[in-house]
Amino acid sequence: MRDDTTVNSIKTALMQRFGEEFTVDPDLQGLNALKRMAGQRSQRRFSPRPVEGGLLRLLCACALSAPSKSDLQQCDIVIVGDAAIRKGIIATIPDMPWIADAPTFLVFVGNGQRLPTVSQLRDKPFPNDHLDAFFNATVDAAIVLATFMCAATAVGLGCCPISAIRDRPDVVSELLRLPKRSVPVAGLCVGWPIHEGEITPRLSLQTTLIENRYGERDLAGEIDTYDRRRSALRPYQRQRNVERWGASPSYGWSEDKARQYAEPTRCDFGRFVRGMGFCLD
Repeated sequence: MRDDTTVNSIKTALMQRFGEEFTVDPDLQGLNALKRMAGQRSQRRFSPRPVEGGLLRLLCACALSAPSKSDLQQCDIVIVGDAAIRKGIIATIPDMPWIADAPTFLVFVGNGQRLPTVSQLRDKPFPNDHLDAFFNATVDAAIVLATFMCAATAVGLGCCPISAIRDRPDVVSELLRLPKRSVPVAGLCVGWPIHEGEITPRLSLQTTLIENRYGERDLAGEIDTYDRRRSALRPYQRQRNVERWGASPSYGWSEDKARQYAEPTRCDFGRFVRGMGFCLD
């Protein structure tokens, strides 16, 4: 059965997102899922309605059903229900009040401890204590995070990922009593949204979709085009660090990100990861 309404919703969302017209087969299976993914919106304003515990557990189970590198299963999800623990985390991120407002807050953890423990229990050597072990655990956690967001959106919840928990990973680690070889990858605000939210325009597929191999390209021109398209659809409401950089008459995505990363951030994260027992060689 043709579903032209859903097709049009997907095409409209992707046009806003990428500035490109897409062809969508109306007879394609799974159009409703594609509609949710194409129209993904981060939510920072939530209803006080709680997320019922059974539903949250169901969503976590669905998320943890995601593919896992070599079936190693190196992601844990921490449900931060203790008010004191959440307050401690919020204290490290004072410019994100929506963490306190969200009915539910989760932390996705890359847990690299189980595998060497299993090796020890089975009296086997563990010669793979190097950077790839850290990479595998964090990628597993990222996959589970993305899968959780898809599951939550499917039932009408809104989400906002919080990478800033890595600003003070030592504090977060202590609050959550993370085991060795574990690292907080991201937090996630979850709740029932009180408004639809906005679609964030992305870099064009000309920039980020590669066929076979990278080649010569006009990256500066592509970024300039994106800056202008994004500014027309969703202009920035404030400029970063005007005291240092001044006010720009044409403040776009590239200027914002250049200013953001002109300041040192998380410079001691590698030391924290090593201190948690990961080898990064």
